[in-house]
Parts: sequence; structure tokens; C-alpha cells
Amino acid sequence: MAKAFVGSNPTPCTTKMREKFKGCLLGTAVGDALGSSRGEFSGRWTDDTHMMMGLAQSLVERGGFDGEHLAWTFLRNYEREPWRGYAHGPPTVFSLLRDGVPWNEASRHLFGGRGSYGNGAAMRVAPVGLLYHDDPVRLREVAEAQSLLTHAHELGREGAVLQARAVSLALLAPPPSSFDPFDFLEELEGFTSHPVYLEKLGRVRRMLEEGGRRERVVRELGNGVEAHRSVPTALCSFLLHFGSFKEALLYAVGLGGDTDTIGAMTGALSGAYHGEGGIPEEWRERVERREELEALADDLWRLKAQKGRGGG
Repeated sequence: MAKAFVGSNPTPCTTKMREKFKGCLLGTAVGDALGSSRGEFSGRWTDDTHMMMGLAQSLVERGGFDGEHLAWTFLRNYEREPWRGYAHGPPTVFSLLRDGVPWNEASRHLFGGRGSYGNGAAMRVAPVGLLYHDDPVRLREVAEAQSLLTHAHELGREGAVLQARAVSLALLAPPPSSFDPFDFLEELEGFTSHPVYLEKLGRVRRMLEEGGRRERVVRELGNGVEAHRSVPTALCSFLLHFGSFKEALLYAVGLGGDTDTIGAMTGALSGAYHGEGGIPEEWRERVERREELEALADDLWRLKAQKGRGGG
């Protein structure tokens, strides 16, 4: 069993916590924007951030998770901005929803009934990690449920669960002077029993021990669109450079491959850890719809403060 992580105990919804909520949502958008422009920061983000915002909106509007409401929130947002770079999976699910297929069954129609094991459920899951940061059981339930809307395969769902838990741990983690990335990994290893992800977390450990050479990380962890080939990679990027939001993001994007999503997930983790103030001002000021992202983070923080443990 993993030993207790130094920062794993719940903390009140303080002003500092509010800044970390903002850092997480802004960090997702900044990482997405940096990755989608391959290091030339444009500020323009993709469907990764768009769906993350939809999840946050639904959690706030319903005071917690409501699968039916989330499905139609995603659909409404997609119809307004279909040009955000959506892969074929979500629009197919949305079409099935319009035809009357229940929200928790539509994704099972993809890939011959096997479901998707892509990283789409993980890239958007950060708000779940924030709202349920003090209730790991409920965090797992909601992270899996929101995944099922588009990703029925167990690898896609478990990737989202691990990313949500990593966000919650980053939110609660101690400052860099006392942060131990190996303790962080132990918490995640104790949170999953899935053999694929346990094996990947073991590889993350080796990457930390060996210094994280980019070519080795890409070979051992991956940089693709599959959840198990990108969630551990984002985690590794954060843990290798936990002292600096900027260094973590530049490293993640420099790995190539699915850079917008790996950047978004790394940004969520590093933003939750450092808070809004840890994001370089030139990125923070230029990111698209910054005020809307900050307002959503505030709403999520207020919801958590009102509901207390578990988040509803």
C-alpha cells in the first residue's frame, strides 16, 4: 500500500485554493494553446479546452455530476463551435444523442462496440479533480461516468480517472521545497489496479530516476492520442519539472505527437500545483477567453466551498 502523500489531506477552500482552481483551468487552456501551435504561443485553444469548459459548466449548473445535462452541454457547445478540432468520436456520439440513444450508451457504439481508448475523456477531466479533490471514491465515480459519454473502453476511462486523481493531488501537494515526485507516484499506484497503467507508472518512475531524456520518454511512455500513451506522459512532464509551470509545458510540448492534449493535461496538473500566479504572464494574458475561464474556476470554487466534502 502506498504511504500517505504529504499533501493528500483535504484543506479548506481558502483564497489560495481559489487561485489553484484558476491555475488549473487556465493551465489547461494555456497548455492546449501552446501545444496546438507547436510552441509558438497563439493563445487559441482546441476542443480539449472546449470540452473541459463544458464539463465545468455542467458541474456548476447542476451542482455536481448529471450525465444527461453534461451530454447536452457538450452537444450545445459543439454546435456553436464545431471548428475547434473535434475528432470524429464526439460528433458521432452527439448524432446518436439526437437520435435518442441514452447518454451512457452512445459511446458503446464506437469502434465496433469496443469503445474508444483515446485521451479525450482525460483531457477534459480537470474540473472533476478540483471539485472532488477531497473524496477519492466520488472522484473515481464521476471521472468514470463523464468518460462514458464518449469513451467506453476501460483504458480511456481509467486514463481519465488517473488524470483526475493527479489533479487532486497536485492541488493539495506541498511546495517544491518538500515535494517528492515519488510519493506522488505512490499515491497514483495505490489508486489504480489496472495492469496497463501500473506498468506505465513504473516506467514514469524510471524516467524520473534517469532524468527524462525526451527520446526515452517518447519510446517508453508514448506521445499518441491513446490515453495510456499520453496520460502517463503528461504526468511525467509535470513531475520532472514540478518546480516550474513554464518548464513543464515546454518539455511536454517538446515531446511531439499529440502536443495539444499532452500540453493541456500537463498544464492542468502544473496549474493546479502552482496556481494562476505560476503561469507566465505573457501566456496568461494572451490565452483565449481568459475571463470566462477564470469565472468558471471561481464558480467551481464557490460550489466546492458551499458543498464542502465530496462536492455533490
